[in-house]
Amino acid sequence: MVNARPTRLDRPVDARRDHVLGNVDAELTLVEYGSYTCRYCHAAHEIISALRDRFGDRMRYVFRHRPDTDSEDARRAAELAEYAAGTTGEFWPVHDALMKRGPVFAPDDFAAIAREFDLPPAEAGRTPAAHDAQRRVEEDIASARGSGVLVTPTFFINGRRYEGAWDATALAEAMLGTLGHRIHAATVDFVRWGPSAGFLLLLMSVAAVALANSPFGPGFASWWRNSFGFTVNDGGFSLELLEWVNDGLLTIFFLVVGLEIKREFTVGRLASPRAAALPIAAALGGILVPILIYLLIIPAGPLRAGWAVPISTDTAFAVALIVLLGARVPVELRVFLTAAVVIDDLVAIAIIALFYTSAIDMHYLTAAVVVTGLLIALNRLGIYRALPYALLGVTLWILLHESGLHATLAGVILALVTPTRPPANLRALLAQAQAILQAEARFSGGNVMHHGPSGPALHALDTIHDRIESPAGKLLRTIDPWSIYVVLPIFALANAGVVVTPEAFDGHGPLMAAIVLGLVLGKPVGIVLAAWLAVRLGMAVKPAEYSWRQLAGAGTLAGIGFTMSLFIAGEAFTAVPDYAAAKIAIFIASLIAGILGVALLWPKAAPAPEEQATGEAPETGCPAPGRDP
Repeated sequence: MVNARPTRLDRPVDARRDHVLGNVDAELTLVEYGSYTCRYCHAAHEIISALRDRFGDRMRYVFRHRPDTDSEDARRAAELAEYAAGTTGEFWPVHDALMKRGPVFAPDDFAAIAREFDLPPAEAGRTPAAHDAQRRVEEDIASARGSGVLVTPTFFINGRRYEGAWDATALAEAMLGTLGHRIHAATVDFVRWGPSAGFLLLLMSVAAVALANSPFGPGFASWWRNSFGFTVNDGGFSLELLEWVNDGLLTIFFLVVGLEIKREFTVGRLASPRAAALPIAAALGGILVPILIYLLIIPAGPLRAGWAVPISTDTAFAVALIVLLGARVPVELRVFLTAAVVIDDLVAIAIIALFYTSAIDMHYLTAAVVVTGLLIALNRLGIYRALPYALLGVTLWILLHESGLHATLAGVILALVTPTRPPANLRALLAQAQAILQAEARFSGGNVMHHGPSGPALHALDTIHDRIESPAGKLLRTIDPWSIYVVLPIFALANAGVVVTPEAFDGHGPLMAAIVLGLVLGKPVGIVLAAWLAVRLGMAVKPAEYSWRQLAGAGTLAGIGFTMSLFIAGEAFTAVPDYAAAKIAIFIASLIAGILGVALLWPKAAPAPEEQATGEAPETGCPAPGRDP
């Protein structure tokens, strides 16, 4: 995980430093970071002209240089425009001439433009004006880097990076600040805020506890017991609302977990044994030690059923605190903790399926096995359309629920059988897309009675787009936000409510101690001890970028159990007082683990001399066709 890119303009617009076209006091400001050798910037040049026609004095336009790093002509063109600005004040005419001649320049194009605008000789860059031009270009490049610009063109509207389509209509709507665009912008800002998922989960948890302990508490609790379903003739399928959340909605969360596990073991951080060894060992240690602590404290009896409560980590809260710590946590340590959490989730899912299952109905279970076989067959046959998987997935969920197994297991099975195609030949697909667009341009008849690509061309482009991303990757990208920002908050609202009374603590001291010690002490001790043994035995290598103290801090943050701990506790404890005591213990343990983890990670470690990781994405130039600029 890396830091989110900035979304605001690094350097405010200054009429004395920037080239401003239009009314300097206009209410609307559009800043473009562009390159004269980027063909997309040349397309945007015409769009800017249309926007200026539409808005007139209401708009001011600023162009800042961000030359393609792999093009010498891009730098020469930018310096020529700045040289013209410094010597004759003719920046915009030269800018327009460069946009009309490029993006591919002939050897004598720059000299021809200099003659056209009567620019004095630059004497191979040795004049003060030439040096000033180079400095101005460097300032813009630094501003682009500080503004999080990765591709050209990148637009900023009134100081905020614009991330939508850059046709004239979309840009105009964004500049006018329509209600839909404002809502979209606010949503994007919230989601891009690293701790947003943890904050939303915390908000729903606090709301659930507050409601449970208010006069509305009994009504709030009974509302979750309302039944919903459907009836067909004399039969039907109905569940309480709480069951729809815990067995239905949470299946989406388990589907995401399964897809993440599949990605990590195929193309992610756990794809190679060497990379996987340290987090796997640490995760297993962080599972076994809490179990041992719990079993040592809890005597034989019904409360022993909760032995799995302290084994899992709440990713949303742990990641939220990691993001808030910023540069104090090395990127390599974030990778380690995330990979260990993936293993936690995998083991937790297996434990729920194996140990927290009621009586099994073999008829439904056999039918579920048959449906699973059909899903595997679809995968083997290379069926990539989503509908067959969705229909069989819903069928599998119903069969597993009726069989007695936890229905959320359907999400994991569906994730594992969702096909992951081999990586596409990107160069060939981009060439094909470009050929389609060029053919459309040739046969469009000069755009007479023709307003865009034809139906067949659009279908071909859609096919190319679908081929670039695997079904598993597309599914994860689509449902992951729903899991984080809808499913988990609703789960917290439905399950975190606990009535805090003195009676909740009576007779439950050992249970609460076992959960708190398992999460707060067992997780970090198990993670650090197992990681140390794996390194000591030569099975794994600890990156030099983080210390053992920092690894212990990450292990302590792993003691924030919350979501999965609440879920397992709900399965383990059938008695309401036991479940209430377990909830309180989980809240206490998660709070202590969060505070201790932050305290351990707060002091900055001295960076290793060989440290190279910066957490920044590599700079690129023009986006490839099909990428959102």
